Amino acid sequence: MTYQSSSSKRTLPISKIKVFVTDLDGCMTDPFESPNWEVYTQIRALQLQSDSDPSIPPMTICTGRPMPYAEAQAQFLGVRLPFVFESGGGFYDMTTNCLTWNPIVTDTLTSDIEAIRAWAHEEIFPNFPGSISEFAKFTDVGLIHREKSIIDEIHILAIKKISQDFPHFEVHKTDVSVNIIVKKANKGEGLKHLCKMLEVDLSQIAYIGDSSGDISGLKRVGMAFAPSNALEPVKKVAHLVTNGPSTSGVLEAYHWIIQHNLRV
Repeated sequence: MTYQSSSSKRTLPISKIKVFVTDLDGCMTDPFESPNWEVYTQIRALQLQSDSDPSIPPMTICTGRPMPYAEAQAQFLGVRLPFVFESGGGFYDMTTNCLTWNPIVTDTLTSDIEAIRAWAHEEIFPNFPGSISEFAKFTDVGLIHREKSIIDEIHILAIKKISQDFPHFEVHKTDVSVNIIVKKANKGEGLKHLCKMLEVDLSQIAYIGDSSGDISGLKRVGMAFAPSNALEPVKKVAHLVTNGPSTSGVLEAYHWIIQHNLRV
């Protein structure tokens, strides 16, 4: 694992990590691919073991995906803490069936979200066959295509549109999606709200992410990881870059956190 102290200019925490938060796409899973179930199962086993081993922090999720997909992943992993979905737009606690929305998403911003969706239906979907909307979202707009080159083109158009007409929003992309989110409901804000819910400090959180949408979260937590498949700007803000990609990188980070907790 590579330590990124020279680029991030941040030091690793001296306190125990109390919660390990993972992104989904590009970390726990790869889009359009079946999960690596062998490694996934090992991560789940550690997460379940956290109930009885104080050196192992429990896991939860911070993802740009909508709530139903995040809930399914949380069930697979045995997550019992609240998780963040739609970047920082919503929070769900399966143990209490409590669904909370980020209060920053007002009626005015909701109207803007609908206007952005209308723009996508008028300008994006007809001109880029194979592109679809990421359904079941409420606080942001997700646009999906399997081809990275098409996503790159959509990303350029989205940045231009949002910068001109919707200053309260920001645009991020992965290899298969463009995500247009409210600036005050990004992953950094999502993790901040999550910490309030859990009554822990951000310095006691470890987070792993791979795309531009993860940067705001990685900059805030005490221990920031990027898998080897992460974008270069993401690696530059991470404390540590794993040797393995996606799921294997998450497992590697989990073991590193456990060893850190045993040391401190």
